[in-house]
Amino acid sequence: MIDRKIAPSIHDAIEFDYILPPINEQKLSNGLPLYWLNAGVQDVVEIDWVFPAGMWYEQKPSVAQAIGGLLKNGTSTRTAHQINEALEFYGASLKVNAGNDLSVVTLYTMTKHLPDLLPIVYEILTDATFPEQEVMIHKQNAIQRLLVNLRQGDFVANQRIDARIFGEFHPYGRYSKKEKIEALTREDLIAFYKQNYNLANVKIFMAGKVSEKEVKWLDNVFGKAPVTASEITSETFAAPGPGEKKLHEINDANGVQGAIRIGRKFFNRHHPDFAPMVVLNTLFGGYFGSRLMSNIREEKGYTYGIYSSLAPYTHCGSIIIHTEVGRDVVAPAIEEVYKEMALLQNELADEEELLLVKNYLLGNMLGDLDGPFSILQRWRTLILHGMTIEHFNRNVNIYKNITAQDLQKLAQQYYDKNDFYEVVVI
Repeated sequence: MIDRKIAPSIHDAIEFDYILPPINEQKLSNGLPLYWLNAGVQDVVEIDWVFPAGMWYEQKPSVAQAIGGLLKNGTSTRTAHQINEALEFYGASLKVNAGNDLSVVTLYTMTKHLPDLLPIVYEILTDATFPEQEVMIHKQNAIQRLLVNLRQGDFVANQRIDARIFGEFHPYGRYSKKEKIEALTREDLIAFYKQNYNLANVKIFMAGKVSEKEVKWLDNVFGKAPVTASEITSETFAAPGPGEKKLHEINDANGVQGAIRIGRKFFNRHHPDFAPMVVLNTLFGGYFGSRLMSNIREEKGYTYGIYSSLAPYTHCGSIIIHTEVGRDVVAPAIEEVYKEMALLQNELADEEELLLVKNYLLGNMLGDLDGPFSILQRWRTLILHGMTIEHFNRNVNIYKNITAQDLQKLAQQYYDKNDFYEVVVI
């Protein structure tokens, strides 16, 4: 019998074992790859259709984002209104996210509604028509949103830092412009859609309270589709040539706030230093208790928030520090960022601080292993990057055992201020 007078023992997250539940891998009747897992207690399901249809594959700027916004806006037999009405009738959500590398179409619904909804999704993925009127409305709305956003210093700063790191003509550094959106045509969208949303290129992921029965439902729709391979093409993009490391831009002459972005190119998830850098980046600026937050927010009072983030894409990645501060403290805020980099290079992190960071990272991972959808996302990331369960286990081991000496060596290698681009937009 439990003695309620005795408090339960407290364990650090670092003490737990981390086991990623296995995922089922099989092919539909026509050979399309399906990855699925049965988890959770609620009768809900998530299905992701992942296509090589991000900005990396664009032959014309802004196409990928436009298709993401228009994919649900009409087929040969259904109007945009009818599609949305059907989704709402079943209480379902269908989202399209066009990213730098991939585009993901995600369906959330109660499991029992799959037989009714899968044919609608299939129709959208194989027979979207991009009506001229819908394309025109999308362009008008996209231009209006862009003009509004361009008044915001943080939006402009995000554009400029990516362009500095990767180059303005690189897919990862390219940003929206009014003339690029205006130049889009219905024919551009249809051509990209037919090539990059071809079912021959899809990977399907499913999780929730599902079984072989739901797999059969999926196979009855997507497994019966004719599949004809199409060649996916993309250009080879070189790194930008040496340029000015610092860009200070006045976006609003009367602005009282400066958006700061300090960043450099980095590696993708395959690099052996990526997982160790996740730990270092977290300590430096990756969570609310980080060095940057403690100094620049709590001690100096320059900002409400400052963060450092790692962005791993398929072909490379970046490290970016981002914050907004008062116009009069832009220079001292930047100086403090570089001071924190230097401290990590020259002094060992305190063991108590390092343990806190490890527990934070592993605690988040523990939460991710608690629900079917978050487990699916873990697997999706591994599979789409050509990784196995061993990569997950290796990362856990690194998070648990990395030392202060390891972090100092990483800081000395990757936190050289001369490698960073600096953007300030007021």
